[in-house]
Amino acid sequence: MRTILPKIIFTCLAIISFSCNQNEKVQEVENEYYGEPFRSQYHFTPASNWMNDPNGMVYFEGEYHLFYQHHPDGNTWGPMHWGHAISADLVHWDHQPIAIFPDEHGTIFSGSAVADVNNTSGLGTKENPPLVAIFTYHDADAEKTGAIDFQTQGIAYSTDKGRTWEKYAKNPVLKNPGIKDFRDPKVDWYENEDGNGKWVMSLAVKDKISFYSSPNLIEWTFESDFEPDWAAYGGVWECPDLFKLKNNDGEEKWVLFVSINPGGPNGGSATQYFVGDFDGENFTAEEQEVKWLDYGTDNYAGVTWSNVPKEDGRRLFIGWMSNWEYANIVPTEVWRSAKTLPRSLELFHSGEKQYIASKPIEEIKKLRVDSKEVEGESIDLSSELLEIELDIVGADFEFELSNAQGEQVILKKEGNSLSFDRSLSGKTDFNNEFKKLHTAPDLGLDFRSLSVFVDKSSIEFFFNGGELVLTEIIFPENPYTQLKTKGFGEVKKVHSLKSIW
Repeated sequence: MRTILPKIIFTCLAIISFSCNQNEKVQEVENEYYGEPFRSQYHFTPASNWMNDPNGMVYFEGEYHLFYQHHPDGNTWGPMHWGHAISADLVHWDHQPIAIFPDEHGTIFSGSAVADVNNTSGLGTKENPPLVAIFTYHDADAEKTGAIDFQTQGIAYSTDKGRTWEKYAKNPVLKNPGIKDFRDPKVDWYENEDGNGKWVMSLAVKDKISFYSSPNLIEWTFESDFEPDWAAYGGVWECPDLFKLKNNDGEEKWVLFVSINPGGPNGGSATQYFVGDFDGENFTAEEQEVKWLDYGTDNYAGVTWSNVPKEDGRRLFIGWMSNWEYANIVPTEVWRSAKTLPRSLELFHSGEKQYIASKPIEEIKKLRVDSKEVEGESIDLSSELLEIELDIVGADFEFELSNAQGEQVILKKEGNSLSFDRSLSGKTDFNNEFKKLHTAPDLGLDFRSLSVFVDKSSIEFFFNGGELVLTEIIFPENPYTQLKTKGFGEVKKVHSLKSIW
């Protein structure tokens, strides 16, 4: 692990948290601690304790900031803070002190961050523009009294490249109009054809998305609601994100992410999306069809980085790799939850319909330490950290990872549907829902290739470079040592990966 403080020596593999004051609170671990069973080796995990939604993702002066929902005093969901990490490459992460703490307005729920490069907020200077975080305050005491307006929006700002944060003195900047669920602000800069711009906030409001606008990140005006009657409404709407993407014809479209819990295609939490147009006030969807970003059960509340340089050209995404059906009880103790691999999002057509492809970022390739081309339908594996590349040659196919202890996972395609079975994947007795068979439609795709990323407690399947994705967490008590395949090309590329810690 990379740290920002000198190493502290431990006599056993335990973690210590210490605090001088709230602005200096940080947790420190020994390198060897990251060999704990099930600890993800190339996916981001907190140093200790609970993590859920990614928050405040912003790029600024050569650094990617990742904030996240964090309970620093326990390994289950609790009073929320913003944890923080920084990366130069989206692969290796430096843990930072907790960025934003609860205060008299409440605990700190999900939100976003932007680089206010023109200092519209006046919270920095033109020479040193601020990073501004926009988040939901959750007043648990008010909630207990029966109030329904216990969620409001506040801001904090940093003028030292995100190292320390100061809350705005006149928080909250957006008060609650009397709605129980009023949260998860995702803010970005909107500019019309005339070059005039404003900040636009997408806010989850019970079972709709409300859009607000502001000239300065402080004063907000309601614009419109998005709540089509044909969308997925199995649970509360959360964690929206609004942004532009180009499709494979070079045409630019607006995309709206909405996470929902419960109501996902395989149970529990998942993220739906809409493709259409946004005119600065209203969002309209072009196709009246529910579309899911990921057909696995373990990619939730994901949003994208703001302020990524135009010369990079990518819309970069990361999600929380868990599901609310079992997130609090998965078999890890000192730490809990990981993030998905970072992904680059693209629009593509399949027939007359538009879908989002989620592509693993190219930077992951730097983790390859050994690459082999192997032949045959049964292959012995020598690493538990893997990237496997396969060509698909059959109309139907089967992919199986297993070990001598009888643990296995199986991905199949039969006819027009896919299935993933993790009922024998390892430890599953913590939750009956975890053992269920997961299914996905083929979306009418011509399956040509499959890339599989295997970490100590997760497996991610990317078809056709990400045109269809399944993200799944698993808890094998022993590494998978054998790969069996049917319906794939004779030659497979197997890359052993190294730990980021």
